[in-house]
Amino acid sequence: MPPIFTDFSASVKLKYVKLGYQDLVNHILTLILVPVMLGVVVELLRLGPEEIVNLWDSLHLDLVQILCSSFFIIFIATVYFMSKPRSIYLVDYSCYKPPVTYRVPFATFMEHSRLNLSNNPKSVEFQMRILERSGLGEETCLPPAIHYIPPTPTMEAARGEAELVIFSAMDSLFEKTGLKPKDIDILIVNCSLFSPTPSLSAMVINKYKLRSNIKSINLSGMGCSAGLISIDLARDLLQVHPNSNAVVVSTEIITPNYYQGKERAMLLPNCLFRMGGAAILLSNRSSERWRAKYRLVHIVRTHKGADDKAYRCVFEEEDKEGNVGISLSKDLMAIAGEALKSNITTIGPLVLPASEQILFLLTLIWRKIFNPKWKPYIPDFKQAFEHFCIHAGGRAVIDELQKNLQLSAEHVEASRMALHRFGNTSSSSLWYEMSYIESKGRMKRGDRVWQIAFGSGFKCNSAVWKCNRTIKTPTDGPWADCIERYPVHIPEVVNI
Repeated sequence: MPPIFTDFSASVKLKYVKLGYQDLVNHILTLILVPVMLGVVVELLRLGPEEIVNLWDSLHLDLVQILCSSFFIIFIATVYFMSKPRSIYLVDYSCYKPPVTYRVPFATFMEHSRLNLSNNPKSVEFQMRILERSGLGEETCLPPAIHYIPPTPTMEAARGEAELVIFSAMDSLFEKTGLKPKDIDILIVNCSLFSPTPSLSAMVINKYKLRSNIKSINLSGMGCSAGLISIDLARDLLQVHPNSNAVVVSTEIITPNYYQGKERAMLLPNCLFRMGGAAILLSNRSSERWRAKYRLVHIVRTHKGADDKAYRCVFEEEDKEGNVGISLSKDLMAIAGEALKSNITTIGPLVLPASEQILFLLTLIWRKIFNPKWKPYIPDFKQAFEHFCIHAGGRAVIDELQKNLQLSAEHVEASRMALHRFGNTSSSSLWYEMSYIESKGRMKRGDRVWQIAFGSGFKCNSAVWKCNRTIKTPTDGPWADCIERYPVHIPEVVNI
């Protein structure tokens, strides 16, 4: 008992030392300037009216000097505000919720796998082991074409899924925001694996009869992090087009990409990817500031495609029998870790308080000069963000980021629950996680949100949002009928 209490006492003291250090460093300017200003005020109060007048006269300021100084201050202020980037607001967003008839319980998934892979029981067993440890729940959904035995991934079925997901999300966004189709100035649609002609963005324009001068862009082949790439592109366009609205649609169409071969590296995506999509309204209009949910603060993109291993770690190709699928390399987690490290190195100075940056810098100098084996300091990102939205790519991805960033179970709760309820919905998963936090009533004014996404190429992208207003618990959305049940316990292995 005594040693335990001794260690606990020491840890408590260390905690308060760390808190004291953080407060001291983060508020050092305030601590220095406030006494100086108080001293100046006290000295002025000591002076009499005549002494103050004499002090003013001693400055020898005439009208011309005052006017020139005023003009210079106004000029500097004008240049500053004109060169300052436009604020980009996230007015609102909507997520597609599949109907219950599209559900794929574990038993159904495994039964279909046994029938489709009847000649290869080892592949069936492999999929069962993956599904047991995947972190997915019983309510994830696949499109109708995949429910057939064997699946029928036709172009018509793929278009049908795209129309259902994208149009449902768009309709919901129009209803939420009161936005009219004619008010959309910029349209960006991202879908990695399904790229028809005409494009998906043209499909949206045709459906809603958007303006002929709309700036539309269709992104394909950019992986699960394409959603943040679309946000980055929308931000750049909104910087040069004032008084505009941009709609970003992020989705992944599953129908044409369901692998029907025997290669294990290609069977893995079948177990993880599910239906999903999101539509996001961004605007640079100052009038939207008061009703917008969030303001975009930073976007940081990291690309590791110059490295051959990183380039091929998520690769679409044919197997020996000619079946097309997505092959996932065994080096994927290590490559993702390197990409995350590069991204963190860039985003850290932008968001971390001074206390964390100083500790990181001192540790870096110590390792470079004195001891290279010294353990690197991992900044405490919990001081920079209240909420974390980690791409729900799989259980291993979330576990690894939680460990490396030293996050609590509550910080990764949104990611785990989104994976459990909806599966890996690719680029739209971040918005299901954001919706989860809102549905739990946790999003308060001034809160900062860090979205982290990974994608083929290999890429790691980050977006930082600041909450504009305390968000009321929504009565609609993808979590409306099940949020009371969450969070749920997710066992390490689910017996199927």
